[in-house]
Amino acid sequence: MSDSAPVRNPFDLSFEQLPETLPIFPLSGVLLLPGGRLPLNVFEPRYLAMVFDALAGHRMIGMVQPQQPGGFAGDGMPTNDGAPKVHKVGCAGRIVSFNETEDGRLLLALAGVCRFEIVRELEPAQGGYRRVSSVFSPYRADLDHADELVELDRERLMAALAAFFRSRNLSTDWDAVKQAADANLVTSLSMVLPFGPAEKQALLEAADSSARAKLLLAFLEMNAFGQPSDTPPRRTN
Repeated sequence: MSDSAPVRNPFDLSFEQLPETLPIFPLSGVLLLPGGRLPLNVFEPRYLAMVFDALAGHRMIGMVQPQQPGGFAGDGMPTNDGAPKVHKVGCAGRIVSFNETEDGRLLLALAGVCRFEIVRELEPAQGGYRRVSSVFSPYRADLDHADELVELDRERLMAALAAFFRSRNLSTDWDAVKQAADANLVTSLSMVLPFGPAEKQALLEAADSSARAKLLLAFLEMNAFGQPSDTPPRRTN
């Protein structure tokens, strides 16, 4: 039997299938990266409408951060000219699962697909959520994240991570951390560690996973031995 190429996941999008128009979900201190998984708890009407529309179409949502420190899209601000400005770079995620709750919420899982740049903001959708015209071409390599080789000083990272956890009185599954592949480890830690919004945005905009790994290590060492980041509590709308 001859060798064959790996079977492509039928749910994976090609670069040509990435949508130009994206709904955006502005959340401060929340990071989605290509190859990562982000859980979301959605209950505000406009974002429920966004999810329903996405499920009926390409199932893609753009995760972005407001530019104002600690700003949230759901703080009673309108979704037109008075909406908070958002960073130019975000990450598009595909809805891979969702569950309805009895109290009217949706529990989502987003799979990070590719980063994008915002070209311009469009008129709000009929459901009231924000939409943008986006371009993915600067980050086309994100679609090949599974094959990316990461330059990572793993021993130094583990030492910095242990010091960081001690400084915050945090715990983790160290066996799972040690067994994770380098690229997956960098992605997961960048997303889940309690860094501030500016640090999260810097990790998002890193040129590639190797650059992100170096930045992650620097943030861990600074936070472990310096002052903790001023990170706002997570909200989902």
